[in-house]
Amino acid sequence: MTNFRLGIDVGGTFTDIVLLGDDGTILTAKVSSTPDDYSHAILQGVQGVMERAGIDAGSVREVGHGTTVATNTIIERKGPKIALITTKGFRDVLEIGRYRLPRLYDLTWRKPDPLVERQYRFEVPERLNHKGEVLTPLDMESVEDVCKSIVEQGMESVAICLLHSYASPDHELAIAQHLRAAAPDMYICASADVLPQMQEYERTSTVVINAYIRPVLERYVAALQEKLANMGIKAPLLVMQSNGGVMPAEAASETPIYIIESGPAAGVVGALRLSDKLKQSDIITFDMGGTTAKVSIIEDREPTLAPEYEVGGGMNIGHRLMKGAGYIVRVPTIDIAEVGAGGGSIAWVDKGGALQVGPRSAGASPGPICYDMGGTEPTITDANVVLGYLNQEHLLGGGLKIDTHKAEEAIARLGSPLGLSAHDTAYGIHAIVNSNMIRALRSVSTERGRDPRRFILFGFGGSGPVHAVGMAKSLGMPTVVIPPLAGLFSSLGLLFADVEHHLVRAFFRILDEVSLEELNAHLDTMYEQAQDILGREGYEEGYQNIAIYADVQYVGQNTALTVPVPAKPATRDVLADLGEGFAQEHERTYGYRSDGERLQIVSLKVVGRGVPLSSRIPDRISAGTPASGLSPGGRGEGAERKVYFGPRDGWIATPVVSRASLAGGTSAGPLIVEEYDSTTVVPPGCSVRLDEWSNITVEIES
Repeated sequence: MTNFRLGIDVGGTFTDIVLLGDDGTILTAKVSSTPDDYSHAILQGVQGVMERAGIDAGSVREVGHGTTVATNTIIERKGPKIALITTKGFRDVLEIGRYRLPRLYDLTWRKPDPLVERQYRFEVPERLNHKGEVLTPLDMESVEDVCKSIVEQGMESVAICLLHSYASPDHELAIAQHLRAAAPDMYICASADVLPQMQEYERTSTVVINAYIRPVLERYVAALQEKLANMGIKAPLLVMQSNGGVMPAEAASETPIYIIESGPAAGVVGALRLSDKLKQSDIITFDMGGTTAKVSIIEDREPTLAPEYEVGGGMNIGHRLMKGAGYIVRVPTIDIAEVGAGGGSIAWVDKGGALQVGPRSAGASPGPICYDMGGTEPTITDANVVLGYLNQEHLLGGGLKIDTHKAEEAIARLGSPLGLSAHDTAYGIHAIVNSNMIRALRSVSTERGRDPRRFILFGFGGSGPVHAVGMAKSLGMPTVVIPPLAGLFSSLGLLFADVEHHLVRAFFRILDEVSLEELNAHLDTMYEQAQDILGREGYEEGYQNIAIYADVQYVGQNTALTVPVPAKPATRDVLADLGEGFAQEHERTYGYRSDGERLQIVSLKVVGRGVPLSSRIPDRISAGTPASGLSPGGRGEGAERKVYFGPRDGWIATPVVSRASLAGGTSAGPLIVEEYDSTTVVPPGCSVRLDEWSNITVEIES
């Protein structure tokens, strides 16, 4: 009997289901998301694909999950009533935050309201210095009064963040102990457990977000596990982390800050693993779904990790350049530039008479006009249907009927005040959204000293392959790769990721003054902790991969860079190599190095990965029948339709083919490659072939 692993990725518009067999067979389903209760779409999709394929639930040995529940909880402010306990005098840290504005000259802009109302932020007299030494003892009488008030006011979750608790957790742990005694069922999150690092605002923001989303995530995960078990799927549930690894559901429930960006990270991991198979070390990933488009860079077979990101403040074009709009989360995250440009993004005309696209989206309900489910505002998908890029009769292999006439009428109405025809308006929408997404792509490449022309663009997501080649052409990128199951690729990426845990500890020391004994004691403790966590999850010593890093900066800098610690135990030579590694990374990131400047270590990090017994990527991928039971394209070979490729090329009668038909040679564009889950647009001036991994590889003429 073939065993399967199940990948579930919940997006804003669609929920993607992938079943990957030990033999490389893949079975898929794509169903509309159900925002009121995401599990409805999950169960519908999983049950449908298993029934159609005749798969027994007992053959599912692992479930990987990427979810937007945490993000949506913050954006929609649907979390529980929470409290914050902090050092006397630091009640308003969340209000003060950072003095950064995402829109510099917008005097009407205001920061998002803190997740904890001021009346529920409690102070206790106590004070430590940066070494963890007690300046003011913890006032236990005040602690008892605060705990009593929290219980009386019916708080469901509490965040504890005291000044300098990263240096000594004793005061926080004492408060947590009192709270647990007073309210055993309360969710308690202490910053010493969640994020023992310097910088008061960042630590407070992170632990508050963890406390805010933890009850929601814990209930969601428990309910999902129960519903899957009722179907007969009792396999372990692994949740995708923002850093590219997966973690057991129980760990994700305790520290959900690690899974906020789980969906976008899964696609990057899938592209990374597939590019390794193809011996490609430098790629840029482009993931366009129904609501957003995400771009990330992989260089020398390593994704770029950001030490923090913002959530709840809208779309983020370049994490380093656009800050201040959301809530800071200080956890390592695959550095993803995000823009509000998905298939459901709405086109509109501003007060100045200019055509705009997004960031508002039609979402899963009512969706684009062409879906004929109640949508009234034209979207990117409607424009792509009018231009002929998408099937004008149906999508999802016939599972979703398309009303081209309604889409064309709506786009004609939008363009009429501008003096534009329907197809000119549609092409304008397509060009504008490409321009918006190119900005995101440049934010991870040219704005960081990387020339996009030396990278390969991996395009995926339901809408990504429609736009990928046109974007690459505009940037002078020579090659585009569209992986198998492009429209469900994030679900597939979930099954390629390894179990991973990140540990962090503050260690603020001048590099050339570091005590080797003290440093190695910290590293040994963290290393053993990572070994213990992996061991409890079933990874024996020979199947553990543990790496050590340090956050390093020039003395006086505010921003540190994460650099590998070359060896353990640390010696003076190791520290010298660490300093040189930092200088090289600083030059690569910022364009210069300051030799002679003193360096300081800010924190130590240990990353523990579980090494699977066998490769998580099969030698070959064989796509089975989609859950709809229909052929991927829903059309016969040799079909064609008129497609508009812009004012220079105009309308061209373009062949519509399947991915499989590209095997065995090279074809010249224009071509439309239709599949169950996505459509690839190959414009004139390009050639396309199918490689040994069933990737569509498009070469663009210079």
